[in-house]
Amino acid sequence: MTALGTALIVVALVLFLAEAHVSTGGLMGACGSLAAAGGVALLLVAAGASTTVVLVVALCMMVAAASLLLLARRRIVRAARGRPRTGREALVGHVGVVRSIVGAEAQVFLDGSLWRAEPNPVHQQSDLHEGDKVVVERVNGLTLGVRKAEEWELTP
Repeated sequence: MTALGTALIVVALVLFLAEAHVSTGGLMGACGSLAAAGGVALLLVAAGASTTVVLVVALCMMVAAASLLLLARRRIVRAARGRPRTGREALVGHVGVVRSIVGAEAQVFLDGSLWRAEPNPVHQQSDLHEGDKVVVERVNGLTLGVRKAEEWELTP
């Protein structure tokens, strides 16, 4: 019994380490929690503890492990749903100023940089002029897809 309990605890540790490096959505962590509780229960039984003590310890371990897994899962899901803060994807929604227009392309000053921009063909962009405020709708390589900003988007 002692060898089996120790083996289950080692398996639990391996599963916890694997969960830290492989995204399984908490499945390996849950299996590791079960293995750890089973290993501790077997070690307590081998040590001569009563059934009540074994059940209480195993139950407390499972509740603690489940709480930690749910807390970690909630934080991971919240971070995954968040809007990008860096990189090209973070430019979507930012407001820039048209510096020049040459044909169908415009030069837009945005966040301290000059970007090549194409007006969105869905919106009426024929009235886009130098000095107009535009909103970034998409990023394709180094070219921004923009549309003229509406009044409510300009207020902080």
